[in-house]
Amino acid sequence: MKEIAPNTPVIVGVGFYQNPTDDPAACPEPYEMMVEAVRDAAKDAGRPDLVTAIESISVEQGMWQYRNPGKLIAEAIGCPGARSVLADLGVLQLTPLFDLFAAIQAGEVSMGVVTGGEAKYRDLRAKITGTEVSNYQEPEDTPPPDVYHPTPDPFATQAESNAGIMMPVELFAVIESALRAEQGLDIESHRDQVAELYSEFSEIAAANPHAWNREPVAASDIRNPAGKNTMLAFPYTKKHNSQWNVNQSVAILVCSVERARALGLNESQWIYPVSAAQSRHVVCLAEQRALHTHPGTVVAGQRAYELAGISADNIVAADLYSCFPSAVQSFARDLKLKRNIPWTVTGSMAFAGGPYNHGALDGVARMVEVLREKAERDAAPGYGLTSNLSGIFGKQAVAIFANKPGPEGYRYEDVTDSVAAIDKPVPSITEYDGPARVLGYTVVFHKDTITHGFVYGETPDGKRVVARSDNQEALKVMTQKEWVGETVTISDGKLFSIESAASVVNQ
Repeated sequence: MKEIAPNTPVIVGVGFYQNPTDDPAACPEPYEMMVEAVRDAAKDAGRPDLVTAIESISVEQGMWQYRNPGKLIAEAIGCPGARSVLADLGVLQLTPLFDLFAAIQAGEVSMGVVTGGEAKYRDLRAKITGTEVSNYQEPEDTPPPDVYHPTPDPFATQAESNAGIMMPVELFAVIESALRAEQGLDIESHRDQVAELYSEFSEIAAANPHAWNREPVAASDIRNPAGKNTMLAFPYTKKHNSQWNVNQSVAILVCSVERARALGLNESQWIYPVSAAQSRHVVCLAEQRALHTHPGTVVAGQRAYELAGISADNIVAADLYSCFPSAVQSFARDLKLKRNIPWTVTGSMAFAGGPYNHGALDGVARMVEVLREKAERDAAPGYGLTSNLSGIFGKQAVAIFANKPGPEGYRYEDVTDSVAAIDKPVPSITEYDGPARVLGYTVVFHKDTITHGFVYGETPDGKRVVARSDNQEALKVMTQKEWVGETVTISDGKLFSIESAASVVNQ
């Protein structure tokens, strides 16, 4: 193997912090949690004093309102001159990490950290207990971050907005129905399959020391609504969903190889980014050509494999973005990952914790630990893959890491233009009366009661419509019989109806 270039980025430390206390007054606020995670990452690297030498601090925007969180963290850990970076909601969560890798390769910095933190459980407990908790108020003259990444990308089409669909659980449940139909599964078998997958994830979370919930959950307790595990958007119960009521933070500390060696850091603990690819081409769900597969994932995955010089068969562990089960399954399908490897190393956002906007960082940080453990057992390189999406599969990113240097160091490519050339949106319309073939659908619940449902349909001339129904009888049928591929009648551009529910369910 040729000598690794001195400006090759390498992950030297990862840090985790969580505070499960029920007393909101005893829990730090988000930026303080990020400070603790950064300190833990330096400790993990073997040098707690590294925090004062950090040159760049990148933060993922959370539910908090700090104007310049990177500066707050820098002042707390003793590196006030560090560059502060803030990535807004909708920016792929892996992008700040890719940017740090690129800055190190370019010689702009030699050591930086990417972090995120959330205290949603603290806020929830404060509301429940009537406890007042205070958060740091930045002075009005606080400067903006040195680097700010905004995102102007749309979340939904006008057709979706008109129909009243807006909650992520509803949108990802629609994708789930398309995945079910693509596999040729009946509704009950599909529900069994997804529940078993997530039960396995809960067992992985139980073995993850950083997981929020470390209790294994039986498949039947995930699949079937009961008690607090209510049905949300069919077929998803609450236990299928990302758990964002957490107090968690994470940090990933990255150095150039030259700087890490100069600091005397233990090379046996280093994990190498080998390749990464991302697509920032956005197509809203209603206008995607297929709901169960995404060209951005396919192209980014293929390119990440090519840049690393490997195939999917070389991946020993993955952490696929797991906001909802359909995200995991679609990523696995498009990245050609089989069930012979774990699709999560954290235990998924449903059990390990799904902080608002840094779950992908948790996946990378836990992957570092998993690949280190493999290096201790096996001399052969171990490759781990993490993925990330933004919006409703509007953007996609794939990264490959290893416990040995890549043959070409670290390689990255933005595949946005390549994806845009092949992923042309299908026109959606808001005014339509007539038949439409169902491409995906969901039925929405409030506690035990069906409230409404949505279909994503295709008109005879190939356009897309999104429609709603409040007919409980018809919607109940749609939880019992597969409706993808069937025809509904659209009226007023946003309402759908089916023939007699009693006759349909007995077919």
